[in-house]
Amino acid sequence: MSEDINTNEKQNGSGDYMASGIQVLKGLEAVRKRPAMYIGDTGVRGLHHLVYEVVDNSIDEALAGYCTEISVTILPGDAIRVTDDGRGIPVDMHKTEGKPALEVVMTSLHAGGKFDKGSYKVSGGLHGVGVSCVNALSSLLIAEVRRDGKVYEQRFEIGAPMTGVVVKGEIPDDVTGTTITFQPDHDIFPETSYHYDTLKSRMRELAFLNRGITITLADEREGETRREDFRYEGGIVEFVRWLNQSKTVICEEPVYYEGEKDGVQVEIAMDYNDGYSENLFTFANNINTHEGGTHLSGFRAGLTRTINAYAIKEGLFKKELKALSGDDVREGLTAVVSVKIPEPQFEGQTKTKLGNTEVKGQVEALVNAALGAYLDENPSVAKKVVTKCIGAAQAREAARRARDLTRRKSALDSAALPGKLSDCASRDPAECELYLVEGDSAGGSAKQGRDRQFQAILPLKGKILNVEKARLDKILNNDEVRTVITALGTGVGAGIFDITKLRYHRIIIMTDADVDGAHIMTLILTLFFRYFREVIDSGYMYIAQPPLYRVKKDKREVYCYTEDQKDLLVEEMGTRGVYVQRYKGLGEMNPEQLWETTMDPEHRTLTRVTIEDAAAADHVFTKLMGDDVESRRLFIEENAEYVNLDDLDI
Repeated sequence: MSEDINTNEKQNGSGDYMASGIQVLKGLEAVRKRPAMYIGDTGVRGLHHLVYEVVDNSIDEALAGYCTEISVTILPGDAIRVTDDGRGIPVDMHKTEGKPALEVVMTSLHAGGKFDKGSYKVSGGLHGVGVSCVNALSSLLIAEVRRDGKVYEQRFEIGAPMTGVVVKGEIPDDVTGTTITFQPDHDIFPETSYHYDTLKSRMRELAFLNRGITITLADEREGETRREDFRYEGGIVEFVRWLNQSKTVICEEPVYYEGEKDGVQVEIAMDYNDGYSENLFTFANNINTHEGGTHLSGFRAGLTRTINAYAIKEGLFKKELKALSGDDVREGLTAVVSVKIPEPQFEGQTKTKLGNTEVKGQVEALVNAALGAYLDENPSVAKKVVTKCIGAAQAREAARRARDLTRRKSALDSAALPGKLSDCASRDPAECELYLVEGDSAGGSAKQGRDRQFQAILPLKGKILNVEKARLDKILNNDEVRTVITALGTGVGAGIFDITKLRYHRIIIMTDADVDGAHIMTLILTLFFRYFREVIDSGYMYIAQPPLYRVKKDKREVYCYTEDQKDLLVEEMGTRGVYVQRYKGLGEMNPEQLWETTMDPEHRTLTRVTIEDAAAADHVFTKLMGDDVESRRLFIEENAEYVNLDDLDI
């Protein structure tokens, strides 16, 4: 059964979500010409952003109360299928556009029910680009709508409709929803392979933020078959519990409070652990606001004021301490702040900072009232929290003294770094590189082989301090860590760190390709993740990729960076007369070889360190570097199958 569809506008009991609720703002003219303006980039991040845009539409249906299940499937060939059980996109004719509402939504940028207050109270997509942008950047998109007792379908290629809206079959009247299947355009995206774990992180996050909704992620690609369901009845309380999974917590259960005023819904869940890092995540209409905003400011202000007020009321301060700072009350804090706003105002195209001024006061007032009441009702927990905060204040003072000592030692002062830092000649951070090198032997080769104009070398002796298990005052007393801090030039700690003073815009970790090298790399990454996060976020952190093998036959010499590459080369050369050298450490390479393979910008391979999901990254760092041995053992067991032991010197 197939027929062209041309229905009149009608009410169907779906919350007045009809064609009249679809408002058109502009077309798709510029999307394919400048895709990065709409999705951030055309690399891996932009590729995954296409999925998020489609899923956000389903989440908006859930927020409106019409959707309980969402499924995302990676299909063979890296196509994506997103299905929900919402109301289904309207298919009736649009009054002003003269074509079906489904086609309007799919072909007009910033067209949708979220611009009409009668269709959606809250939406995360108001500042986004919508499914129309996904359509424009897909070689093929098929929209299937289930509503009004029928299944409708429309097909598009590169954003243009290839068919009208046609009826594909009949279904029960109570079966509704939308399925969007799309194939990213290879002409736009050089790499179209989806990363399951990247999608998993976002789907899990959305399930945490929208309690009671089931989000399923499946991978149907050959050799990749897997499926996971995410559903959290406890919402962000379970989010905090998950973040603290490998930590010892102070509160038996996360503290949760919510409130609503003038249409703004606020949810907060928090708990303290025995660690030293602050893990605070903020969301506005399900969007991860990495740069914070007014909801973050309100939470921090309320938290500091409430804990100080309680400590003063109960006489918990010692004579020399008059008040706790914001940093003191956030040490060891894990918190999730989620707000849902009818008309969110985001700063910039990235949607990572909330600008609604009224939200700050609303969040602060909720924290003052709800957290204050919790502390009064739970005095034993309250005392533990305040005691921890006081300990943080004392450590802050010790760290200040250690930091003052570090400041007096310039990275250019040979007395401070005897034989350590071999600096470069250039003073332009944009062209300068700092190699953090494992061991004096490799450091010596790197110093001799480098380009002294722009490459600085800092050898690190042994394994640096695991900062996951230490406060800043102890960290600043560790020679190797202090050497790194001094060389960077940024300072360290809240109120001190200044990214504009960073002396090198490429910080390159260069360690041996063995287990110890991997451990040292992880220790360095932990240091930067916890105390120099902005260096990573700014794209200044890299990992060098030294060769694993040197393969030589007669006068031909080739460096191989993977086991497979080496095997293919040996097969090509023939086994007779082939010499294969396995590099167990950087120190085995002479300066010329190290330059040629690992340091020469014309030939080297660098991997940029990025953090797509801060919550997941924090979770992994805690498991790998924290005190919970059992969690670390389970993590290693679960992920051992993804490690190629042939590439490690065990």
